[in-house]
Amino acid sequence: MDKVRTTNMLLLVIVVPIIFYLLKVLSFIFIPLVFSMFIALMFLPLMRLLTRRKVPKIISILIVLIIIFLGIKLGAELVKLSSKEILASDTQFFDKAELKIKTLIFDVESFFGTATGTPADKKLSSYINQDALVNNFGSTFGFVSSFLTALLMTTFFAVLWLAESINIEKLLNKTLLKKKHTSIKTFRKIEKDLIKFIKVKFFVSFLTGVGISLACYAFDVSFPIFWGLFAFLINFVQMVGSFITIILLSIFAFVELETSSTLLFFIIAISGVQVLFGSILEPIFMGKSFSINIITVLVMLMFWGFIWGIPGLIMAIPITVFLKIIFEQFKSTKGIAELIS
Repeated sequence: MDKVRTTNMLLLVIVVPIIFYLLKVLSFIFIPLVFSMFIALMFLPLMRLLTRRKVPKIISILIVLIIIFLGIKLGAELVKLSSKEILASDTQFFDKAELKIKTLIFDVESFFGTATGTPADKKLSSYINQDALVNNFGSTFGFVSSFLTALLMTTFFAVLWLAESINIEKLLNKTLLKKKHTSIKTFRKIEKDLIKFIKVKFFVSFLTGVGISLACYAFDVSFPIFWGLFAFLINFVQMVGSFITIILLSIFAFVELETSSTLLFFIIAISGVQVLFGSILEPIFMGKSFSINIITVLVMLMFWGFIWGIPGLIMAIPITVFLKIIFEQFKSTKGIAELIS
């Protein structure tokens, strides 16, 4: 018995790193596949409703694809609107930003005793690596092409999920959960919990974006639509997203706002928005189903961020919820599920 257990442990030690290596190397396939699974889960209740109404499956899938397309189009319009907002702004902001940055650099240099001349004598171009900018600009085209490829693959996989060419319930039944009743029950729980998670996260992120935009309008900070959209998107990265919004927006407001007291109140306002929606309302809406301890959240964010980058940071918590529900179904792994909680 001990030999069998030792052999199983050795196999586990060998197999697990190989699986993680494949997840990283084949990320261009796995990221769209997992994203599409979450998208398909969101629309499964609608697909069932249309099936009960005796709507042909192909028509149901087309309806879902139209809804997804309209959502993408709405997002693109918001990006266009925020871009127009930035392009329409006068050069006064950029002049003010340049002067404040040069003054800050001068103050830092003065502190270390290396300052020469006055802030007006400084040239920002001397602090910027031109070659790095050119290389980054070139890599932008690669990012756009990769994004479009991932979008097409995600759409393709979503169609397969919705058409039940890839059936999660049958997959669970034939692999992990051998009993049909257990697999159906587990699948329904996974579906219910993940749909709830995505809906709550979307709603809270939307409220956060609106709150940030209103704060920018109230304190006369430029580009409120852009900052609201940024806060909405980055909020999908659990925990880290809210800190990034506060830090970047505070730095930006430092350039815009003249008095330190106004800047302080603005930082308090945007921090209040994040605390209200992210730390108070979100846990209330999520409920006990998503009670995952802080250490698990941080570890999963670091792990999936390393494996899949930004998409990994976005999907880290839904994947953790998925694994937690699976672990709860077996006596041998219930301890892991409790540890996650």
